Amino acid sequence: MATKIVRQAQKEGRTALNEVESKELLAKAGIPVVSTRLARTKAEAVALAQELGLPVALKIVSPQILHKTDIGGVALGLASAAQVARAYTQIMAAARERAPGAQVTGVSVQPMAPPGVEVIIGLTKDPQFGPVLMFGLGGVLVEIIKDVSFRIVPLERRDAAQMIREIKGFPLLTGYRGSKPANLKSLEKILLSLSSFAEKNPEIKEIDLNPIFARPDGAVAVDARVILE
Repeated sequence: MATKIVRQAQKEGRTALNEVESKELLAKAGIPVVSTRLARTKAEAVALAQELGLPVALKIVSPQILHKTDIGGVALGLASAAQVARAYTQIMAAARERAPGAQVTGVSVQPMAPPGVEVIIGLTKDPQFGPVLMFGLGGVLVEIIKDVSFRIVPLERRDAAQMIREIKGFPLLTGYRGSKPANLKSLEKILLSLSSFAEKNPEIKEIDLNPIFARPDGAVAVDARVILE
């Protein structure tokens, strides 16, 4: 079930989809993602920011730059056209300086999403078992705490519910110290949608949704990465 996005990347000899492509692909699979567009120029970045609604985030788009924050390729909470223009210039300069060999496509523009508990949902292919789903606390915490649970695809609803409840950080999702509980059903739905998507698309090798903001009104992926076989 290779889509136009996947076919185009394969035609160009790429295995990594950029953030805009990844989100477009996942949105078609029923996974909630923050609306994200590609700007190739400063003027385009400003126009898209105004169209999507300020404040926005800008992120470098380059097949060679996977860890955007490390090279200064991310700007958050830009509340005016002037801030967007300035951030675009700074991001491009940072990319030239810190990743001189990188091929830069432009920047992604997305509205700032209301915050929530940061979780990660990932998919990898195990040589023996096939597609495996992961759930855990997200953001930078995933690298430090490694509080995650795993299941082999395909998932049943019961599996998705158990995955969420297995992590040590689960109390953060149930309303910790007076905060409102996250909508667990929406997280289960993302896990089930990703399981179904993996079954139908064997050409997908890896998916990384990090962070997903889990809130009382639902959950949405703020960043996404898809790797092809």
